Amino acid sequence: MTEIVDILISASFWAAVLRIASPLIFATLGELICERAGVLNLGIEGIMVFGAFAGWMAVYAGLGLWPGVLVALLAGMAFGALHALLTVPFGLSQHVVGLGITMLATSSAYYAYRLALPEVTSPPRIAPFQPLHIPVLSDIPWLGQALFSQTALTWAAFGCAALVALVLYRTPLGLAVRAAGENPQAVEAQGLSVAAIRMGAVIVGSGLMAVGGAFLTMSAFSSFFFEMVNGRGWICIALVVFGAWKPGKALLGALLFAGFDALQIRLQQTPMGQVVPYQVFLMIPYVLSILALILMSRRAEVPAALMTPFNRGER
Repeated sequence: MTEIVDILISASFWAAVLRIASPLIFATLGELICERAGVLNLGIEGIMVFGAFAGWMAVYAGLGLWPGVLVALLAGMAFGALHALLTVPFGLSQHVVGLGITMLATSSAYYAYRLALPEVTSPPRIAPFQPLHIPVLSDIPWLGQALFSQTALTWAAFGCAALVALVLYRTPLGLAVRAAGENPQAVEAQGLSVAAIRMGAVIVGSGLMAVGGAFLTMSAFSSFFFEMVNGRGWICIALVVFGAWKPGKALLGALLFAGFDALQIRLQQTPMGQVVPYQVFLMIPYVLSILALILMSRRAEVPAALMTPFNRGER
């Protein structure tokens, strides 16, 4: 117990929590936008993989870091456009299309990697985003290391959470998106296009998912390797449910999972880690997250029209 307390009060632990949570925040917000508009996007895992590759490859080819983020964003939006086209106007199964997008995006990333770097045995490295030094704040004991030693993409993730909450709950656009996922007939009665709103939400949400993947290669690891996303996309789908389809709660869910993950990494380095098999520690964040998901989802209200195709003129 003393070891756990020592970990929880260390500044490096909380710095790691924010770092681990950042890609989850981007991707969870992207999935949340899709689902609030009524579309389940199971392509998130593959879109994150392709975003990780596209951003890294753009920087490796000579573009800057922020242009690399833009490339990842556009790549994710392209896959989102394909997903939206198949599920919204064509009305195909959102489950089948989403899984197909995941396989297509993942295999495309792997194929493009082998095509671009056929002779490479180990992934080349890029110069990633560096932690920002904020005058005065970064020099505060403990707090400076814990909160103010993050990269620009981490700050962008939290800023994005605030922006999504503002748009969804304080603008007519956000009202239209939420109505498209709750009562699309009411949206049509107002003279708005449900298809356009849903497609736009899926495209924008998919772009954010890809940026979440790009965080891994451009801010966390500085290189691209297979299996680096490692199921984070599926976790983000669960975090949307955990957050009851609300940006603020989804953000807290991402931080909670990141806290569990950072804790298990550090527990492996304690004397306990020499006795307990490391697989047990790897299970901790998932088991605890499942328990939290069960508790929270019982009170969650699913968007009424989620996964329900809408045909104009039908009642």
